[in-house]
Amino acid sequence: MWSRRAFLRTTGTLGTAALAAPAAYGLDEVLAASAALADRPASDVAADEFYWREIQQAFTLDRTLLNFNNGNSCPSPRVVHDALKRYLDYSNQAPVYHRGLLEQNKDTARRRLAAEFGCEMDELAITRNASEALQIAQNGIDLAPGDEVLTTEQDYGRMLTTWDQRKRREQIVVTQINFPVPATQDDLYQRFERAITPRTKVLHFCHITNLTGQIFPVQRLARLARERGILTVVDGAHAVAHFPYKIRDLECDYYGTSLHKWLLAPHNTGFLFVRRENIAKTWPLQAAPTRQTSDIRKFEEVGTISVGPFAAINEALAFHQAIGADRKAARLRYLTRRWADRLKANPRIRIHTNLDEAYGLALVQIEGVDSAKLSKALWDKYRIITATIMREDYQGLRITPNVYTTLEEVDTFAMAMEDFLKSGLPAAD
Repeated sequence: MWSRRAFLRTTGTLGTAALAAPAAYGLDEVLAASAALADRPASDVAADEFYWREIQQAFTLDRTLLNFNNGNSCPSPRVVHDALKRYLDYSNQAPVYHRGLLEQNKDTARRRLAAEFGCEMDELAITRNASEALQIAQNGIDLAPGDEVLTTEQDYGRMLTTWDQRKRREQIVVTQINFPVPATQDDLYQRFERAITPRTKVLHFCHITNLTGQIFPVQRLARLARERGILTVVDGAHAVAHFPYKIRDLECDYYGTSLHKWLLAPHNTGFLFVRRENIAKTWPLQAAPTRQTSDIRKFEEVGTISVGPFAAINEALAFHQAIGADRKAARLRYLTRRWADRLKANPRIRIHTNLDEAYGLALVQIEGVDSAKLSKALWDKYRIITATIMREDYQGLRITPNVYTTLEEVDTFAMAMEDFLKSGLPAAD
């Protein structure tokens, strides 16, 4: 049996030498910590603060701030950030030469991403973010005037703008489906099923929304669409490395994501999955030669860019795998339920997320309180960073912890919310 003292001794955190110089926590330490708990279920590990303290040590953070807006972008662990700096330094020595060498190695990241997230290597294009990935699909699908795209009014704004531009430019029809929050997956499926018309050519929806963390029945919708000759475009910006699944099991035609969120990769990293039979008939955002018509790499033609972030994807993926997708998802769910279960007993608290399905993203509102003002008050008094969602039908604070988040930080957020529930927001200056 692996004792905690034995683990500390192995990782160098006991003894006079360790006291004199802090350990340089990195991938090896995370692997060792995970190996020590290999026989325990993820739900059990989720509450093991000893284990997660080891994960937290792998980051260089400003702990004077409480960051609950990881849904925007996450800090990378040191092993990733150090790799990024190393690749940038390497490229800068003679960019025309060294950058080219790194570019040749992009297939290493492509192969590893495809293996981890469940698709074929020649169906995955590395992009700079989810917006770019999804716009490749949105602008690359041939549509004629009158053809219809079915989406929802709670999809990501940039993606809705992309469809709106095609509507204005090419006279396609864009129909946005409304749904309550939280909704059931059966309800979401039925709303799409009822909305399909003979002119529907594309279903576009989120795997998990950026607003409330609503999860969609992707596989069921993809099967519905395929039965009717309709393409599916899925926004997975908040799904990859957030909770476990395989893209092939979703059965969709296109899937775009960002890697600077839950995978903890550098900014300017994402990927696009295109089902093999759709590659040749999908136009790239920037022109590619005819010889690349059936090559997934045609979607990566964007001119001269920094390749360092792409190279560092490999370290981010290794860090993710060292923790394990199941453990990570269980921890995110544990952190979310910790603050949500504490607050939801108050009758003025509204949580617009189905907590039975939630992982690391949930939306909370104090009834009668302007959420934008609440977000400012949390920052001014407690230095808590949140994302504000303001809509006509609902509003709230989007709370997104991550693996480096401590229980003390989660409890501070809950306590701060209770403070404002009791005392109200401070008067404006």
